[in-house]
Amino acid sequence: MADDDLDALRAELDDYAKPQKKGTRTAREERIIAGFEDIERFFEKNGHVPEHGEDKDIFERLYAVRLDRIRASEECRTLLADLDPHGLLQESPVVEDKPAADIDDEELLSELGVSHSSAEDITKLTHVKSRSEIHAAEEIANRESCRDFEKFKPLFLGLQRDLDSGVRVTRPFVRDSGFLKSDITKGQFFILGGQYAYVAEVGEKIKAPNGETDARLRVIYSNGTESNLLLRSLQRALYKDETGRRVTEPSAGPLFSGVMEEGDSESGTIYVLRSKSDLPFIRENRDVIHKIGVTGGDIQKRIADAKHDPTFLMADVEVVAAYKLADIDRTKLENLIHRIFEPAKLEIKIKDRFGASVVPREWFLVPRFIIDEVVEKIRDGSIVNFKYDPKAGKLVECA
Repeated sequence: MADDDLDALRAELDDYAKPQKKGTRTAREERIIAGFEDIERFFEKNGHVPEHGEDKDIFERLYAVRLDRIRASEECRTLLADLDPHGLLQESPVVEDKPAADIDDEELLSELGVSHSSAEDITKLTHVKSRSEIHAAEEIANRESCRDFEKFKPLFLGLQRDLDSGVRVTRPFVRDSGFLKSDITKGQFFILGGQYAYVAEVGEKIKAPNGETDARLRVIYSNGTESNLLLRSLQRALYKDETGRRVTEPSAGPLFSGVMEEGDSESGTIYVLRSKSDLPFIRENRDVIHKIGVTGGDIQKRIADAKHDPTFLMADVEVVAAYKLADIDRTKLENLIHRIFEPAKLEIKIKDRFGASVVPREWFLVPRFIIDEVVEKIRDGSIVNFKYDPKAGKLVECA
């Protein structure tokens, strides 16, 4: 695969890639981010930025001073630019003579005329924790007992029956690369942290400064707890959880399957065809020459007149594999598959029934088992790490 094609593939599947390791941040940067997250949580809970004033509680006053100093620091604004969904940094910065990260909570309290020891007696205020400590604490703190769990209990019992019977299945929660829908909507089930999670309520959409939309969710867990968190936060949690999965709807059907059943063509199908042409080259290499495409219609109807169609090499064909699709953008998926196998594209000219030369598309010199492997890697998102090497006749890891 050419470098530019590989780059295009990487770009399209960027969200499908395995989670990349986060770049190492300095202790100073972690502290700035953690301090800003305190302010964000205050804003989400109270609906306004922290304000100064003797009538405000000590936390709000502390956050107000901290926000002023963060806004005044170009370093802080740059670091937090992509971590500011509420636009808290948009206000004009206040000129300060000391960087925000160089002042800890004790100094901030001192500026407010409160000693750290006295504040600790009243509010148990401590130094800013690391992000990992905060997130670990939030996972516990944000879940509380669900008082009306009896209303939701039958849903979880029904879910387990559906999973046991195969009516529903679970799939890895992968990022949306443009053809697989991974949005979160009311009524969906997920698996997070070893618990079934049910999205009971989705609040009004919030428009973030970066253009993304968000919303407040009420999520009920199968252990009788619930949490009130943002949609994007739940998505991030599912991405980070290696065992995180989404549960299909009863009528969704499998994402990919080798079994064709009546009515499945309506969801779309990846088809793999083998030609019955008597052309010498085709006959000698029949087992490794395949036409690969994606259709939303009936495959048998599509190939019924194959022997009169140059697209099918003016010969009958046989279906050697079919993978059912659900919630798929068929055009994008087909383009992706064709780019992967571009290095093995079959270059051949065929005369149509009027004697004109035609170059058929979608035919590739690739073994059937490689096609199966590519489909599986598209499904689990790992295809971004591989390319097809026609000389070796196998998928190889990208350098």
